[in-house]
Amino acid sequence: MLNYKFSLLSALLFLSCCTEHPKHQATNQQQSAQSKDSAYTYKKPSPNGIGKMYKGREIAKVISFSGAGWLERDTRNQEENVELAVKYLPVDKESIVADIGAGTGFYTFRIAPKVKKVLAIELQDEALDYLKQRSQKLKLTNVEVVKGMEKVPNLPDSSIDLALMVDVYHELEYPHEYLQALYKALKPGGKIVMLEYKGEDPEVPIKELHKTTTVQISKELTANGFTFVKDKAGLPMQHFLIYQKK
Repeated sequence: MLNYKFSLLSALLFLSCCTEHPKHQATNQQQSAQSKDSAYTYKKPSPNGIGKMYKGREIAKVISFSGAGWLERDTRNQEENVELAVKYLPVDKESIVADIGAGTGFYTFRIAPKVKKVLAIELQDEALDYLKQRSQKLKLTNVEVVKGMEKVPNLPDSSIDLALMVDVYHELEYPHEYLQALYKALKPGGKIVMLEYKGEDPEVPIKELHKTTTVQISKELTANGFTFVKDKAGLPMQHFLIYQKK
């Protein structure tokens, strides 16, 4: 089995010192003025969280696009067995996939040759510009870059076959609203695939709030109407969880 303790030292350092997104630099002030949605509870923020709780889980701070180089690090393919993860995706040549929080397009551009269309969803303007430029450079005509919002991905109802979230879900500030929006965007029988660092494994050197357990993910997705399909084993650091629209 891959020994990733030392190869992932860069990941630990990245999550320890990278710049958080500016929207979370005044979290306490925002919370004091924020209406308390019944889906959430609040507490004093921990160092890597925003103090907002969803079903017992503190939501993690969003990582700024200034850390994009880490997403494209040379060792990522080996550390995460990306080739196997892409192989696991339940897609075919007619699939329309939304890559939620696409970042640098690390997965977007690997998926594109295998499907009909990939919608690269991002919030941060720097990421949107990067995705557009890279898509043009690669001459991929089936990649569309979409500016999402905090509560919705900005997708039409019943428009996608698969929503993919790679190490993104734990940072969604409004997970309840976002999952509801994804439910509407998925076609009947459409699926969500979540890759999240294994919160059960202390050997995965990632900050705790940037890892998630299968129990927690199941609690949150089933509460929003999704049915568990499969937990694909074999990735060294991440869960590969498939859920389906009822």
